[in-house]
Amino acid sequence: MTGSVEDAHPTAGRLTALLIDASTEAISAAGGHAGGVYLRSRTPGLLRLAVLSGLPGPLFRPWWRLHADRPFPVADAYRLGVQVVLPNATETMRRYPQFAAGLPFQFGSLYVPVVGGSTTYGVLTVLRPAVTDAAEVLAEHDRVVRLAQELGAALRGLEVANPDQVAWDGEPVCLRPPTASTSLGRAGRFAWDPETAAITLDEDLHTLLGMPPSEFPGTVEAFAEAVAPTDAHRILATLRDTAVGRPPALPLYLRAEDGALRLLDLWNAYEPPAAPAVRGVVVAPGPGPTADSAADLLPDGVFCVDRLGLVVYANPRAAQLLGRPRAELVGRDLWESVPWLRRPDFEDHLRAALLTPDPVHFHLVRPSARESETVPPAQDTGSPRSARDAESPPSARDSVPPRFARESETVPPAQDTGSPRSARDAEPPPSALTAQDGESPLTAQNTRPPRSAQDAESPQSAPNTRPPPSAQDAESAQRPYEGDWLALSVHPGPDRLTCTVRPASRVKDSPEGQENAELSETGMSALAPLYRPIALAIALTEAGTARQVSAVVMRELLPAFGGRRLAIYLLQERHLYLEWETGFPKGFLSPFDGVDLGTHLPGVETLTTGRPLFFDSMEQLTAAYPGIPLDATEGARAFLPLIASGRAVGSCILGFDRPRSFSTEERTVLTALAGLIAHAMEKAQRYESETALARGLQQALLPRRLAAHPQLETTGRYLPGTAGMEVGGDWYDVVESGDGLALVIGDVQGHGVQAAATMGQLRSAVRAFALGDRPPDEVMSSTNHLLTDLDPGLFASCCYIRLDPATGVARAARAGHPPPLLRSPDGRTRVLDLPGGVVLGVDPRARYPVTELQMEPGAILALYTDGLVERPGSDIDEGITALRVALAKAGAPAARPGGRFLAGVADRLTATARHALDRPDDIALLLATRRTAPPPRPH
Repeated sequence: MTGSVEDAHPTAGRLTALLIDASTEAISAAGGHAGGVYLRSRTPGLLRLAVLSGLPGPLFRPWWRLHADRPFPVADAYRLGVQVVLPNATETMRRYPQFAAGLPFQFGSLYVPVVGGSTTYGVLTVLRPAVTDAAEVLAEHDRVVRLAQELGAALRGLEVANPDQVAWDGEPVCLRPPTASTSLGRAGRFAWDPETAAITLDEDLHTLLGMPPSEFPGTVEAFAEAVAPTDAHRILATLRDTAVGRPPALPLYLRAEDGALRLLDLWNAYEPPAAPAVRGVVVAPGPGPTADSAADLLPDGVFCVDRLGLVVYANPRAAQLLGRPRAELVGRDLWESVPWLRRPDFEDHLRAALLTPDPVHFHLVRPSARESETVPPAQDTGSPRSARDAESPPSARDSVPPRFARESETVPPAQDTGSPRSARDAEPPPSALTAQDGESPLTAQNTRPPRSAQDAESPQSAPNTRPPPSAQDAESAQRPYEGDWLALSVHPGPDRLTCTVRPASRVKDSPEGQENAELSETGMSALAPLYRPIALAIALTEAGTARQVSAVVMRELLPAFGGRRLAIYLLQERHLYLEWETGFPKGFLSPFDGVDLGTHLPGVETLTTGRPLFFDSMEQLTAAYPGIPLDATEGARAFLPLIASGRAVGSCILGFDRPRSFSTEERTVLTALAGLIAHAMEKAQRYESETALARGLQQALLPRRLAAHPQLETTGRYLPGTAGMEVGGDWYDVVESGDGLALVIGDVQGHGVQAAATMGQLRSAVRAFALGDRPPDEVMSSTNHLLTDLDPGLFASCCYIRLDPATGVARAARAGHPPPLLRSPDGRTRVLDLPGGVVLGVDPRARYPVTELQMEPGAILALYTDGLVERPGSDIDEGITALRVALAKAGAPAARPGGRFLAGVADRLTATARHALDRPDDIALLLATRRTAPPPRPH
């Protein structure tokens, strides 16, 4: 493959550059420490995090993608078009409890929709220090709003040139925000032309490398040797990748011949039609050698992590306590160099330190080496955008020099991102990460290498007060701190986190005699999976259907305990039917669908006995249930009864890929969570039954056919809402009225069975009054009196038009309903601004004025309910205007008699709503058009 990524996506590099600039400027404008841009994706209703600045991407993986209908501030800002200001954690918990449960830290945040024209592209967000009241951040909020408006206008311009390119389907680009501290570092720039192999260095770079121009051979190989002799091959490979449009997502971390730190940042200088050249900068940052030397002598471990999770410093004591040589710590991702820190409790603490200004103190246990020896090695950790997927927009470096390069003299050390995506990127979200299925998260790299010369020269640690190792501990005698409790403190800073670590063998509530009991086979605290129950409980309150409940369990519960398989069965007439499955081989569970309660199976007996069943291995399962079909030869299983208030609801099966034990705490929590799931399922079943009843009632009450006339064609459409109990109040009808026809449309307030029943009563009343050929004002007044007398606690809007198809004379009355539209035969379409009265059911003395209209042959009259034109966060007049424009483009009716032209028009007008994933309200549409009078028959 040759050429730049921009050859296929001309605007991709420009898109990324715009998002990076907007995010960085918003963080500075709002006084924030992190932020990013969510952008719409090509999947309807799905937002993706396109740019994340100031936070480690993998640590915040649960927030990489977000559905627009979720109860989160980003979703509200996008869906409703509103600006969301959350000044502190208290306000966040009050307004968005599910979001706050995932990030229960004291910080504030701003969310501003990015709008260009009438299109919402995404959301610009900033995380900042907490304040007491939202009024304190009004100035910052206004600055972010202006940046969002500028970004929206720029994206609108991109979309005009390339309609399909302003979307994001890849992983986020992670970058460092502008550094808040100064640096004594030096930097120099260079350019390389791959076609001629010529490389040129500026004067600063010649000085930095200690190589005068007269001594430089002028080859790229000599340049790589001068920058970092031990990594010359990696520099050359990265240069070649950059030449074909795949620059590294972050600067490369390198070491000069004397061991000094150097950063290499690369990007494409691409100006069509010329071939892409490579530009770069080499930075020798000022590491503060005096301070580092002093920290090297401290008795406690000290290491520093930048805001992307890169270890930028570690003293010998920290390396000793963490069990890794300094050469394997500095310059690497923290989770790559110390894999046993991949645990949800530690990651929650680290998120707290990244989002709040206060230090975080906690304890954790370092696992023993024996627990890591059987674990397969993990891949190298790469950045979230280390590979250039074809469908993902490339980095800003594809078209413009990166912000990293512009600010290279103050950039802290960065990691090498040339490695492939890590295994960690393929694992469950970090907030839910636990050891997988009983395995230790340690990799084969945890086999401790011989101490380096640097480590050998480091000061000795404080005397160890632990007794000499016994013969049983001979294997680990050379690793004195394995299995010990460590006390960690994380001190946030503007550009990096400073962490201290020291032995803490006398941690309160964690005596040495209980260490093994507190550790599971994963080498992590048995309480680690307990971080998710709150999020699960809150998410279950949002689920309305059985499938939504099942999806929540899969999203929240399964990864929290390291599970890979999930099956949920629901009880119906003494049989268990499969409601949801994931992870099992295709078709494996089919024979168990509809099993009787008398069947000897663990999924059945856990429900009939009310006791959860846990099997640490497949051998235990087959021993308890001989002959039971298995989907795998190894693993573990948990069978949980779903019982709500003493009523059997179903059973839940969790599957794990490898054998594992279930601690007492895990069994207790899983059993309790099964109760929450059962109650949510029971509520969902009641809801679905009521929804089916309401929908059936409404379908029975809607007209099966409309009254016909030789000179009038009519058609109607009804679409129920998609979320919650969105079934009920809208209706339409066409009724014979004397020598004409009555066109009626209405909308009862509310949804559900009561709204559907009230709609049926009103429709019957209007039909009765219309059949009596009463004037429109009398029909409306009589219906209003009836609804007031019934007093259902609901009101209704209505539009009634009595039309004479022969003459085209129409007399209309309106009660709080959106105005109808009239399209003339020449295509001109206008809103009929009819005077009207209040909605029905409010004032029994209300009057409804009548307006007379003339409808020409070939004209189209459109009556509709507000669900078709109203969108949360936008004015209803905008929706009516959009409907008017769409009707104007509908074309003229077919000339042939009896043609069904209006059916196609109705389908086009409702197409967007029909395919929408989220319809917050039901929709009714009634169209009518006059035909020309047929010629008289010859006698």
